[in-house]
Amino acid sequence: MAAATDLVTEIDLLGQKLMQARSSIAKRFIGQDTVVELTLAAMVSGGHALLIGLPGLGKTRLVQTLSTVMGLDGNRVQFTPDLMPADILGSEVLETAADGSRAFRFLPGPIFCQLLMADEINRASPRTQSALLQAMQEREVTIAGEHRPLGRPFHVLATQNPLEQEGTYPLPEAQLDRFLLSIDVPYPTRAAERDILIATTGTSEEDAHAVFTADELLAAQAVLRRMPVGDAIVDMILDLVRACRPDADAPEAIRTSVAWGPGPRAAQALMLTARARALMHGRLAPSPEDIMALAVPVLSHRMALTFAARARGESLSTLITATAASITGTEAAA
Repeated sequence: MAAATDLVTEIDLLGQKLMQARSSIAKRFIGQDTVVELTLAAMVSGGHALLIGLPGLGKTRLVQTLSTVMGLDGNRVQFTPDLMPADILGSEVLETAADGSRAFRFLPGPIFCQLLMADEINRASPRTQSALLQAMQEREVTIAGEHRPLGRPFHVLATQNPLEQEGTYPLPEAQLDRFLLSIDVPYPTRAAERDILIATTGTSEEDAHAVFTADELLAAQAVLRRMPVGDAIVDMILDLVRACRPDADAPEAIRTSVAWGPGPRAAQALMLTARARALMHGRLAPSPEDIMALAVPVLSHRMALTFAARARGESLSTLITATAASITGTEAAA
């Protein structure tokens, strides 16, 4: 009984800290509460996030603010067509000592940090994009045959422009699957844009403050995994993920419009991020509303429409939302 009470206390304290973090980030990233919530959910779940939005919507500002609020050592890499894997991972150089002897010395690249911003990740070549695969999955890189661990914790927040396709290289499905969430960054509302205008054109701006340290974030990720999830929610997650695969048991809309669906990582992502979202809404366990709100960010980048569905103008978001609504009994994301 004491252990259960202690866990409830830990979960409650984590929820309070996440609310503080969300409030601190919102002072600098104004009017995008859902984006802040989803990005925080990805980080406290121990994963990576892909931010998709037009230039000038504050994606870089969000990542910089997250680095401060979460107490992480952050680096930013601007992905360009001429970027090479060594520009991210680092390389060995041959040095000559004062006595004339020579030896190789490793110069670490910007990936050796705790929070890496991969800006416009689809502008780099597939060869360079693939340099992140091992890092994102195993939290280490192999250079010259030696395994080199990355920072703990280690998170990648990548950005992408959804409109500019000239000179870009779409991320392969294997790499997309390594992102816990794909987060759309929309235009702000008129009221939010007014607040942004006033807040950013004066003589001073709000400063974010640290809410977590790196060690506290690691501890929070461990607490999140101990958070209980009801059997009904577990079944709901499984039903949703499996319903989005175009096989014989899937809904007709999925069978006729989806080329391929999500794998087991999608269910894992839903399980973790639903817990994080519940905490940020002051609840000790996830609910159907959390599953509904996270369905599109978790599933959309793990699925693809058929050519015929694209020709008909169908949308993955609409398909996922309709499927999630039928399974969760929730009309709209909370």
